[in-house]
Amino acid sequence: MLERVLTYLEQKPTCPHCKVELTLCHAPPMHVGDGLGWGSEFLFICLNDECPLFVNGWDFIENQYGHVGSYRHMEMPNSQENYSMMVGSKYAFTGSAVDIEDLRRQSSRYQAERAAAAQLYGCVAAKDISPVIHLLTDDSADISVRRQAANLLVELNDLACIEPLRNHKFLDPHLEHAVNLAISQILNNHYLRECPYCAELIKIRAQLCKHCGKELAQT
Repeated sequence: MLERVLTYLEQKPTCPHCKVELTLCHAPPMHVGDGLGWGSEFLFICLNDECPLFVNGWDFIENQYGHVGSYRHMEMPNSQENYSMMVGSKYAFTGSAVDIEDLRRQSSRYQAERAAAAQLYGCVAAKDISPVIHLLTDDSADISVRRQAANLLVELNDLACIEPLRNHKFLDPHLEHAVNLAISQILNNHYLRECPYCAELIKIRAQLCKHCGKELAQT
């Protein structure tokens, strides 16, 4: 959906009534006609208060229906669907305009997630830990894909994953637990442990930390 919206945005759609560029807005939760929703998270709406449709709509609705209201032109992204949407005040939709740069950042993040997910299948053979780290440290990524990434940690057996994963605050406790178990196994595979004082990696049998000099309890 994000890609379709951004593609449509590049075409700079304009209102057929006033030729002013349409504004990308968040769609309201319910469709005013059938109550089933719009089928789109976003709508393109003319927010020009001088648009003839909006200006003339006040008198038309008062004369036809006897209440206050007007119309704004609305289009569905990448669709031939467009409507004259009834609004109750001139402020309708003015607070729902979308931050385009934020939308582009969301799209870039999603594209990076898709690329990393596609690389998971060959990352063990390629000994490439980067897509696994990318997905595990992206809290917006699909949780099922992140779990797949966590399951590959031990097989990759790469110490390079420890610092970025230890420094990431996981929002999902189950995923965090899986990652911690994997890190423990990787450390054991390399006969290493983390110093409880400075967090540097040291040999399991070390009695003193070579980094901070602290005396260590034997495991």
